[in-house]
Amino acid sequence: MLPSDVCGMNCFWEAAFRYDYMKTHPSEKMHLAVVACGERLEETVTMLRSAIIFSIKPLHFHIFAEDQLHESFKDILEEFPYGGKVNYTIYPITFPSESAAEWKKLFKPCASQRLFLPLILKNVDSLLYVDTDILFLRPVDDIWSFLGKFNSTQIAAMAPEHEEPRIGWYNRFARHPYYGVTGINSGVMLMNMTRIRRKYFKNDMTPVRLQWGEIMMPLLKKYKLNITWGDQDLLNIMFFHNPESLYVFPCQWNYRPDHCIYGSNCKAAEEEGIFILHGNRGVYHDDKQPTFRAVYEAIKNYSFGDDLVHSLLQPLERELQKTTHTYCGRVYKVFIKQLTKSVRDLYARRSKGR
Repeated sequence: MLPSDVCGMNCFWEAAFRYDYMKTHPSEKMHLAVVACGERLEETVTMLRSAIIFSIKPLHFHIFAEDQLHESFKDILEEFPYGGKVNYTIYPITFPSESAAEWKKLFKPCASQRLFLPLILKNVDSLLYVDTDILFLRPVDDIWSFLGKFNSTQIAAMAPEHEEPRIGWYNRFARHPYYGVTGINSGVMLMNMTRIRRKYFKNDMTPVRLQWGEIMMPLLKKYKLNITWGDQDLLNIMFFHNPESLYVFPCQWNYRPDHCIYGSNCKAAEEEGIFILHGNRGVYHDDKQPTFRAVYEAIKNYSFGDDLVHSLLQPLERELQKTTHTYCGRVYKVFIKQLTKSVRDLYARRSKGR
């Protein structure tokens, strides 16, 4: 059973956080946040399952969800069998009261909630935020370790939006500043939130540097008619003006359909496999990209405790072999390469632990 807490509506600025369910030092616990609205319950639970399967250190899930989803999340998570390893807190979707309506309608419902995580989770030092359509194909511990690679100025880590500028969106269509050559994708965002809360950000609105909580609304007011991808665009603008604050990790840590639907263009994944799969564009739920859907269905249907080789890897590889008529299917081995290694490493750890 998993200890839980459902946070009341007054938790935006003064939430009472309860992180002492496990008798571990806080630095040994990894914090993972997700925002779920609408029909995202199953997708979010599948993401959480993928995080649990391979991770080593304890996990604390911070689940921000619409009120009608809270009980469903609690019922499902209470049935998860890894009680000594995982804890969670459920929060309502909440925005600053003076501008709540504006933030709610930005891009997708609830999407901009992630911008306020450093202000809501005041007692959390570092956090990995992921979209609901993320699947971990190796331990969360491995992306968490990037925190130790930050230099003294870096506060967050994300992957580029594109590897190939010829098919990039930001460099061809953006009407606002963006980070680097092709922009950044915020679907996987690792944050040192203590540094974020302390930093004063350069900007193009005032000569005065502004803190995280001060800069968001002015940014939205200036660029709201020019942004397409909502909060991701605002993050691109922020890190355009503060490039020294961003750590960029390789594309296999945020592998999306754009990395293969026009031909394979994530060289790191070709060499080492996909580490984190990002099924944006709804590809887990239609037949347009069957490679992505096959991985999603395999993890969704896996039963905790079953043999990972016979119940996950082998059925998945058979399904992937049926997708070779698609561009992504032609490189289907990148979808299973790291997953195979993760299973092998997991069994090796279990063997040593006996």
